[in-house]
Amino acid sequence: MPVYVWKGKNQYGEKRKGEVEAPDQVAALAHVKRLRITDPVIKEKPKDLLENISFFKPKVTGKDVVVFTRQLATMIDAGLPLVQCLEILSKQQENSTFKKTLATIQADVEAGTTFADSMRKHPKVFDSLYSNMIEAGETGGILDTILNRLAVFMEKAMALKKKVKGAMTYPAICLAISILILVVILVFVIPVFEEMFAQMNNATLPVPTQIVVGLSNAFKNNFLWILLPVIAIVYLFRKIYNTEKGRLRIDQALLHMPVVGMLIRKVAVAKFTRTLSTMLQSGVPILEALQVVAKTSGNKIIERAVFRVADSIAEGRPIAEPLEESGVFPNMVVQMINVGESVGALDAMLEKIADFYDEEVDQAVANLTAMIEPFMMVFLGGLIGALVVSMYLPIFEMAGHI
Repeated sequence: MPVYVWKGKNQYGEKRKGEVEAPDQVAALAHVKRLRITDPVIKEKPKDLLENISFFKPKVTGKDVVVFTRQLATMIDAGLPLVQCLEILSKQQENSTFKKTLATIQADVEAGTTFADSMRKHPKVFDSLYSNMIEAGETGGILDTILNRLAVFMEKAMALKKKVKGAMTYPAICLAISILILVVILVFVIPVFEEMFAQMNNATLPVPTQIVVGLSNAFKNNFLWILLPVIAIVYLFRKIYNTEKGRLRIDQALLHMPVVGMLIRKVAVAKFTRTLSTMLQSGVPILEALQVVAKTSGNKIIERAVFRVADSIAEGRPIAEPLEESGVFPNMVVQMINVGESVGALDAMLEKIADFYDEEVDQAVANLTAMIEPFMMVFLGGLIGALVVSMYLPIFEMAGHI
């Protein structure tokens, strides 16, 4: 709906202005008059030229969706109709992209579309897991309960993602600083020493010094030729990763890396068990839940393994057997799932596994950080030290001759 801006005076003669969202100017005028504004001037708010360019649109974050989910659960639990809840939440939303999304969903629900189907029209905001759980809540008449479970699940998933990002931030910053220092030394520091060495008549520079001076000249004179291959490698990597075979090979290599591979595997197990547990507790059928879990795994090898599990279950086999055959999931996880399935408490057992692996991820992140810190310090110190020593070698030799 269009937005109208208005200005006028209230009953005390004070100047007031504001905005109102209405289907047309007549409806906007009626709204302003209900506010007891005299002599109102109303016009349609001019559209932002950049609002239709996706790059400039604010993104809907996970935190936005979690807050919305919590608020919607509270309002529905209080007995408010769904359409009214969506109207209130869309009006108070500060993120313009999310505001438009909620307004569109509200209009679809008013037109008779189910809440879940209206959410499926916005996959970038509400993923398949979210919409499937909402559908289960609508069908079972427990939408408020499902929304609360969704909020808890999303908060834990965000916390897990934050832990992994935190583990990768430190080495990334150290590597960036190392590259920056190396560039500054090669471009600005080495040339100063080179000029000084040029004044040393008939002096033969040590081999390390010659290598560093050569690197400095090569970097300054061929900067674009060095940058272009780097850009080409990044571009090719992304193109390969976007293909089916390329992503399979890269994801498989990541899973078999010495330390990082174990962390990726533990994160995947925690995510798989938490997601599947939440969906089963919400009443989503297991085959449908596995299809959603597979697509949200984030790793092509694990995705294929989960799809094979779904196919095996469709043939009448228990869930533990195909999980064990996949070779992706640890034996302890398979055995616990087997016990949970046998006693009819699969969702509860999956939740216990997820809690255990959340702690395992914490420990793995701490171990990774502890291992990376000394390595990065040695790398950074060794790099700068080697450059400094190579530049001072000729000075030390001169001092020895004197």
